[in-house]
Amino acid sequence: MSQSISVLLADDHVVVRSGLTRLLEQNSDMIVIGKAENGEQAYRLYSESMPDVLVMDVSMPGMGGLEALRRIIGRWPDAKIVMYSMHENTSYAIQSMAAGAMGYVAKSGPTNDLINAVRQASIGESFLSTDMAQKVALHSESSDDDPTRRLTTREFEVFRLLAKGKTVEDIASHLDIGHKTVANYQTSIKQKLAINSPVELVRLAIRYGVIPKA
Repeated sequence: MSQSISVLLADDHVVVRSGLTRLLEQNSDMIVIGKAENGEQAYRLYSESMPDVLVMDVSMPGMGGLEALRRIIGRWPDAKIVMYSMHENTSYAIQSMAAGAMGYVAKSGPTNDLINAVRQASIGESFLSTDMAQKVALHSESSDDDPTRRLTTREFEVFRLLAKGKTVEDIASHLDIGHKTVANYQTSIKQKLAINSPVELVRLAIRYGVIPKA
């Protein structure tokens, strides 16, 4: 029998981590070797266990999945990471893939999608579910309509946190960067998105599905 695919899970909900463990380990070619509940832990456990594949939620308290993805790929460019998210919105999928993720799977999709994504990632192949691939393709055709595409991964994460009402101090602490750096990102985001106020920023984030409507 071929060697099992070692998987590290990162999700802030213990029920989700348990469910994913059961789902993946039903397959004889997969074994879950660690579980993280936030981005900081995912980064640390990745460095300790060097799994074949990391399955990580996009939105977690503290360092989110996108920031953890950016840092892990920055240190280990060959890391194979599948983002697993409640966000079916294409902005998150596009940002994840642009930052180096091998796959993006919606939590609402078929369970087989995640299994296929892990297998594909383990051999260096990317994976998007059929539904998400179609959305991304359609989104790409009309990419000029979505200004969030102009943001870098780091800018997108700052934009998302600002839209959720986080202060500059909160964001600096979340991302472990200086206040001045966050302020510089804020200025860049406003310029790229042509917005002048926090209200405009929130409206734009809701319009393009970056945050849900209240």
